[in-house]
Amino acid sequence: MTINTSNHDVDQQLRNGISKEYFADGALSAVGECMNGQKTGEWKYYLRNGLLKAIGNYENGTMVGAWTWYRENGQLMQIGTFADGRKTGVWKRYHPNGLLHDEGEYSNDKKSGEWKTYDTHEALTKTKQYKG
Repeated sequence: MTINTSNHDVDQQLRNGISKEYFADGALSAVGECMNGQKTGEWKYYLRNGLLKAIGNYENGTMVGAWTWYRENGQLMQIGTFADGRKTGVWKRYHPNGLLHDEGEYSNDKKSGEWKTYDTHEALTKTKQYKG
């Protein structure tokens, strides 16, 4: 559960500027900017332990551009791109040991083309074709 502190001001006017969200225990869960009450620009999301969970951009409240996610220990977990809130382009996920787990492309939020899966030593174990 998160508590958003700044989408609206006391008079229920849409807020502009820096917005922070908090876990129920008061720990920071997210920080970014709002314009007309919608997320815009770079947003950072945090784990309860204070480490970065994800970082990416919004435009008019919709995920856009490159996004990166991290594990609880701070290691890279996944990278990908959004266009109008839909997955697009090359996406990569990583094993907990930091090596590549799988990679492939998304088109309009669906897997497309060849996807490759790797074992924990980054040896190719599977390829699969998707129509998207």
